[in-house]
Amino acid sequence: MEIDEDIVIVGAGISGLAASLGLLRYGLHSLVLESSESLRSTGFALMLWTNAWRSLDALGVGDHLRQCSLPFRGFQTADVNTGLPTEELILQESTYGNYEARCVRRKDLLETLAKELPEGTIRYSCKVVSIEKSGHLKLVHLADGCVIRAKVLIGCDGVNSVVAKCLGFKKPIGVGRSAIRGYVEFPAAHGFKPQLYMYFGGGVRFGFAPCDDKSIYWFCTFKPSTATGYENMSDNPVLLKEFVLSKTANVPKEVSGIVERTKLESISCAELKMRLPWDILIRDFAKSSICLVGDALHPMTPDLGQGGSSALEDCSILARCIGESFPGMMSRKFEEKRDDVDVKIAAFNRGLENYAKERRWRSFSLISTAYMVGLIQESENKLIRFFRDRFFSKYTGATVLRMADFDCGKLNIP
Repeated sequence: MEIDEDIVIVGAGISGLAASLGLLRYGLHSLVLESSESLRSTGFALMLWTNAWRSLDALGVGDHLRQCSLPFRGFQTADVNTGLPTEELILQESTYGNYEARCVRRKDLLETLAKELPEGTIRYSCKVVSIEKSGHLKLVHLADGCVIRAKVLIGCDGVNSVVAKCLGFKKPIGVGRSAIRGYVEFPAAHGFKPQLYMYFGGGVRFGFAPCDDKSIYWFCTFKPSTATGYENMSDNPVLLKEFVLSKTANVPKEVSGIVERTKLESISCAELKMRLPWDILIRDFAKSSICLVGDALHPMTPDLGQGGSSALEDCSILARCIGESFPGMMSRKFEEKRDDVDVKIAAFNRGLENYAKERRWRSFSLISTAYMVGLIQESENKLIRFFRDRFFSKYTGATVLRMADFDCGKLNIP
């Protein structure tokens, strides 16, 4: 069976839903293909920084999400080996300006974005197995044998993107680290301040952040080489929990108690991957009416907390660049008349060119900076540890804030 669609978005994660919503604001309707049977909420929660909230405001959903999250007053870093604080930064008092940061449940974010889309926009249980180019069309082959003939294709399908492969990108590389993530709900108020807490040292980076007064999201990134029996541990939440507790033995008891209280079904582990940053500079990630967004474009380590925030940046900028390329046509579907299709495809490609110009160096910078920050934070080298504890820790917060201070601009909807 073959189906004709104007704009097809592969992946109904954060970037897929936000991209569809951004285009909808300009009157462009899209079909979002999702391989799972429902919205995926793996990862439990995520930090959303200033740039993310500017993007969510541009998309028109920022205020709704603020109602189900806490505004952070700052963040605190400490030594995981001693539990002693090394830095505390209050955002309102920061010399880097006023910032907005909140920890948001992934489920809340996805459902908020999905509710803004027309019924039928998301099609579930649609696994993309391959993509072909046929003239101005892209033939999207699904696992059930269906073929969707798309005029425009947007890849929001994550680290193992099929759309990125279609554009000639190599697979992201492993960085030699993994991340354990957890989410816990307390029967009463947990008592922690609304801020990001991070502990460095011993080859790990452990941190946590309140989502609201009764729930906390936590994470622990580490090198598998430091974990005995990692092969057996990666899919075993009991062993994952024991490992994190062993690495946080010297932090305050109320902190380690967060992990202790976490249910096994709320613990997961994944290998960390990144795209080689120079691939972003030398390869076209927006051409021939095909483009990449979010993790499909710039998978990075989580050391800046910018995975979800930068994906939202991409979506707002993509929608703006496309919308401004052919104003006045937004409310009309792509007609079957060849001349009309060519005009609109050309306009869309102009938008993609502008999108690529705005995102190329920003993506390069995000990947590179995240990797370097993580390398320093988790290093066991004595010299690096000395400078980290004495000097670098003072700049961790500044680096995170500078990378978050990015304005995607508003959607100039006619």
